[in-house]
Amino acid sequence: MVVVLGAGESGIGAALLAKSKNIDVFVSDLGRIKPNYLSELQQNNIDFEQGKHSEDKILSADVIVKSPGIPDNAPIVQKAKAKGIKVISEIEFAWQFTNGTFIGITGSNGKTTTTLLTYEILKNAGYDVALTGNVGVSLARLLAKRDYQYFVVELSSFQLDGCFDFNPHVAVLLNITPDHLDRYENKFENYINSKFRIAQNHGPEDYFIYWLDDPNIKKYLTRHKIVSRHIPFSYKKQDRASAYIQDSTMYVKVNQKLFTMDVKQISLQGRHNLYNSMAAAAAALAVNVKNEYIKRTLQTFKGVEHRLEKFLSIRGITFINDSKATNVNSVWYALETMQRPVVLIMGGVDKGNDYSLLFDLVKKKVKAIVALGKDNSKIIRTFSRLVPVYDTHSMEQAVRQAYLLAEKGDVVLLSPACASFDLFENYIDRGNKFKEAVRNL
Repeated sequence: MVVVLGAGESGIGAALLAKSKNIDVFVSDLGRIKPNYLSELQQNNIDFEQGKHSEDKILSADVIVKSPGIPDNAPIVQKAKAKGIKVISEIEFAWQFTNGTFIGITGSNGKTTTTLLTYEILKNAGYDVALTGNVGVSLARLLAKRDYQYFVVELSSFQLDGCFDFNPHVAVLLNITPDHLDRYENKFENYINSKFRIAQNHGPEDYFIYWLDDPNIKKYLTRHKIVSRHIPFSYKKQDRASAYIQDSTMYVKVNQKLFTMDVKQISLQGRHNLYNSMAAAAAALAVNVKNEYIKRTLQTFKGVEHRLEKFLSIRGITFINDSKATNVNSVWYALETMQRPVVLIMGGVDKGNDYSLLFDLVKKKVKAIVALGKDNSKIIRTFSRLVPVYDTHSMEQAVRQAYLLAEKGDVVLLSPACASFDLFENYIDRGNKFKEAVRNL
């Protein structure tokens, strides 16, 4: 029997896939199941419970598929492992039911943009490709309906933690900066190890695409051997770089295939988006996409909602929704791209953040910070010696305060550096509430 812990998108997908393969399945959620997922379970005659974990039933499982939102130290997970029951992620479970070729993409920042960009390139080239993982619908849900030839998968560290045999033919590691340390015993090394699980099963025929200049990636690779074909990318030309920028031209070489493009033609601007574009182009070349489709997609790709999304201008003030910036490094990238004075809205559930990385950029570019969250004491304490900081506890209050502080020509930037679940359902809900509040000004 398969037991699914957590009835969110990945859990329901795993249950539907198990049902489609005539595997006995039981779904258990300690909280309340959302109505849309509840109706799916009922319509498909899948056995489930909500509001509790029935230990006897759960601990009789052959394998447990765990939601990425449930930490490894949850009591029911600990009891299952102590009993020798294998606890895996939905990605690991679904992987065994497909013959497709996988492009897996992870990193602390930029993975959604790179995943969507890579998917669009393959789709525009006519590939039979699906978008899945941490973006889109779950892999298991897709496979409950049909298989695909190619999958482009965004992978969080939480998903990778439950992967053991999963092996993407093309693995992309964009960067590693401190994030989610509360889930990793506050040890950065544990988080780094988690990210590298994306290439743990690689063989010599696979591809490992990574940022050559990332100090944490570089340090790991001096101690651990990854046997696949390495495709490192860098902002500047250097001996080991397979992809780089030189004289305003992007060069990407995979095997003997070379892709070049004038960076001014790339629709996504900013240095971080050049990294994302190089990684996506390299992944596409690794699965033999022709240059014309890569170039056309890089010219037309519109970007990701809730990631540096220019939303509205009101009385000369530009409002930018960067709700997806849930860690400090994401905010650093956002501030780096700003060319005008910024009123920064930030805050939420702090994940052990070290804000010192932002100090120089805040001093140069930020005129005021509007702290948004149930407990803003750390942000107020950290930044009040650099700029004025205002304490707010709702999105409407935060947007109104920022609007009052901003002047014509300024930017109001929502870039929280924190998780959203103190006041919001998720970063999407937070971004939508921001846009709603801006519309209501």
